[in-house]
Amino acid sequence: MKGYIGYLVAPRVGGNHMTHAVWKQRRLRLFIVSLFTICLLAGFMQPESTFAATTSQHANTKGISWPENQELPTFAQPNHLDVIDLEHETGEMSMLLATLQGIVNRERPRIYLIEHMVDDGKYTWLQETGVPYKMYQDPWQLINKYKKELKGIIIYDPNVPDTINAATTLAGLRTGIVAHPDLVAKLTTPPLKLPILEDLRGRFTGKLDVINWQMTNLWPQTTHRMLIGLDPMTGIMVPEDNWKDFQVIAEETREIMDSSNRKVYDLDVSKFLGNEAVYLRFEDAFQIGGWGAAVHQVTVKADGKVIAQFIPCTDAEEQYVFDHGRSACKYDPKNQHRFADGKRYFVYRFAPPAGTKQLIVSVDMWNQYKVSASSVRPRVTSDTRVPYGYLRDYAVANKAMVFWLSSKLSDEAQLLDEIASKVEPETPYLGWFDSEADGVRIMSNHSVYVIAADWFSNLTVHSGIQRPIQAPKVPATPPLENKIYVTFVMSEGDNFQYNEHHMRMLWNDPNRGKVPITWSTSPLLMEGSPLILNYYQRTATPNDVLVTGPSGMGYFYPSQWPREELATYFEHSKQYLKKTGLDTVYALDVQQDISPFVAQTYNQSMGIQGLFFNASSQGKTSVIEGLPVSIQIRDTTREKILERIKQNAANWDGKSPLFLSVQLVAWDSTPSDVVYFTQQLGSNFVTVRGDHFFQLFRQANGLPPTR
Repeated sequence: MKGYIGYLVAPRVGGNHMTHAVWKQRRLRLFIVSLFTICLLAGFMQPESTFAATTSQHANTKGISWPENQELPTFAQPNHLDVIDLEHETGEMSMLLATLQGIVNRERPRIYLIEHMVDDGKYTWLQETGVPYKMYQDPWQLINKYKKELKGIIIYDPNVPDTINAATTLAGLRTGIVAHPDLVAKLTTPPLKLPILEDLRGRFTGKLDVINWQMTNLWPQTTHRMLIGLDPMTGIMVPEDNWKDFQVIAEETREIMDSSNRKVYDLDVSKFLGNEAVYLRFEDAFQIGGWGAAVHQVTVKADGKVIAQFIPCTDAEEQYVFDHGRSACKYDPKNQHRFADGKRYFVYRFAPPAGTKQLIVSVDMWNQYKVSASSVRPRVTSDTRVPYGYLRDYAVANKAMVFWLSSKLSDEAQLLDEIASKVEPETPYLGWFDSEADGVRIMSNHSVYVIAADWFSNLTVHSGIQRPIQAPKVPATPPLENKIYVTFVMSEGDNFQYNEHHMRMLWNDPNRGKVPITWSTSPLLMEGSPLILNYYQRTATPNDVLVTGPSGMGYFYPSQWPREELATYFEHSKQYLKKTGLDTVYALDVQQDISPFVAQTYNQSMGIQGLFFNASSQGKTSVIEGLPVSIQIRDTTREKILERIKQNAANWDGKSPLFLSVQLVAWDSTPSDVVYFTQQLGSNFVTVRGDHFFQLFRQANGLPPTR
């Protein structure tokens, strides 16, 4: 393929979507070739114990290694890292440095960026690497150090945000860095004197124009071994004191999740009159578990006269939205509404006529609402959007095309579907979507799996830090009794940035290890970050077990994956599970119940212990086509989860074991919660690890063990 000078092994050819027959033939040819090149490919085929020895040979090389039988590329082992903290830098500078990082780290990782939004501490993984490093305070000093490795700059158009993604693609192809126009003068004059490689200003009218241009001019030059989907900009971080002047005027004190409290609430905000406007903030009264404020219609009357009336998520609403606050829309023709779950929110701004004495805001609203008001304009709004770095280093280093398309809007979803159709089966899509369900479905339809990684930091460094991949020793399975066996499964394991940050924070909970917990994680960390996977394996207690996160090698919907490709994908996934020591899978699907075909294919092609599948208010563990499948119990708060477990166990007859699995949303639950559940359940309940759960279930149902 064009544009891959410097790679140790040529990447697989991109182009049109291959038929199943051609794909199978390609695999057969590779197998035949591998018989003659077994030494070269031995690293992929060797057992776990030799993985560290194999990867250590790569430590002295330069460039990127990406064999055909490897899902993600391996970078060279870093010897020294130049580190800079970007907490107080602009989004424009963060993006520039991320693209610089991609160029520099392509040969050998040498730049490490400390970026925002981390739960685990700024220096946690940097110190874990053991690589010597030097801190830099001035980003321009770092740019000057590596200017000789750059061929120039690519200028994006701030008026067309999607040119940020096109510029990122060009940066990888033309060995440049992405620059905001305001930075051009300093970049092109001494001491840097970098030439302008491409100026994208004034050339495009909008998103589709940019992406179609990329498809025509850049796609043929990029790798087709991965797709990168990144929103070109993100909302700024809002300080906690931004809402200090707001007063709560209405709040649901009950945990309502069925819209039973829906009505039109007349909110009198007259006491907030007197300044330029009144601000109204809607949020979730119970931020664990969702079901926050939902609003269908708003009518504003000033002294009895209607001055505003709209249905949320329409053009009519937009003029009144001060801050979307990552709220979401439900586009139901009969009941369209905006909602704010968890820590999300939205803020309206209403400016009544001068001299208004009474201002009434009537809101058709339900669920766990919390409404506050202020006459003081908040200092900032999260709708102020800025560029960002994060995964861009990886895209630049690998010469991937970067784009962002809605999976909900028909014209954009159609183009997203077209792009997915142009890559081979089992291609990873790294990044995220505006709608998880729609995006994952589109990718699954084309045998493309998803790695949530848009906020992963330093993937070009993590992919070069080699560590042994060795599953912890499995403790003995407890004896089977007539008990209610419960296992608690942490969600989100497919999510690379969760593995990097939030999971590490949960892992540090002092109550971890006191009771059994099933942790989902990604087997692809063995290539994306051996450091992270090794850490969790190495520090796991006997009560911690790692299982594969949704829904195999990567995140996909089994019911949407082409049937003729499913067995091949599972067979490939099995190799990754074997190497990482994971023998249990946690899967998600848009279909609530697993089909016999999918269960049979999981069982025959992967040989797993069992499958945790989806979640519902009613849990059930059964045998489907020879495979133990457990529908997980799920609810919101501690009390409701505990109540749901007891409800599902209420009809237990005590004559044979009952098996219940519980899905814990990792963003809302902690190991301390699992300790609480275990303490509250009676003597008839036994909390077990996920692998023991299925081993005991197999024993109780006369199924052979998989080990």
